[in-house]
Amino acid sequence: MLTDTEKKIISLIQDDLPVHPRPYLILAEKLGIGEEELMDTIRSMIQRGLIRRFGATLRHQNAGLKYNAMVVWNVPEEKVEEVGRLFSSVKEVTHCYQRIRIGSWPYNLYTMVHGSTREVCFEIVQRMAHLSGIEDYMVLFSKREFKKTSMSYY
Repeated sequence: MLTDTEKKIISLIQDDLPVHPRPYLILAEKLGIGEEELMDTIRSMIQRGLIRRFGATLRHQNAGLKYNAMVVWNVPEEKVEEVGRLFSSVKEVTHCYQRIRIGSWPYNLYTMVHGSTREVCFEIVQRMAHLSGIEDYMVLFSKREFKKTSMSYY
């Protein structure tokens, strides 16, 4: 069971953290508790398996990366692990997933590439293709963002 304080903490930390040198101090003040108490409670929830991970979302548009492209790759099954690790090491790649091939859709590895222009995104993808030797891919640029939120529990 969660205490009322734990529920309030989860409610606060599931949203964006304040942009501040000590974001947890700001949250603790909102709760009317000390920063150390907040940190101790979060550590306890992690140890008890109630919190499994913290995620951070970079708003790439605010960071000057105005373009993003989902790149779908047709990678031989025996090379998926190797190519996935290679693509994951590319600094402009923020997501890299293996997916099951469906019907006539041959693509099984998906990467999200971010760049300042469409041309920069294409250059990154071409570099990735050259590094991996994978030539069967498709670049899908985002046209419009409808929703981008994290899970909300309380």
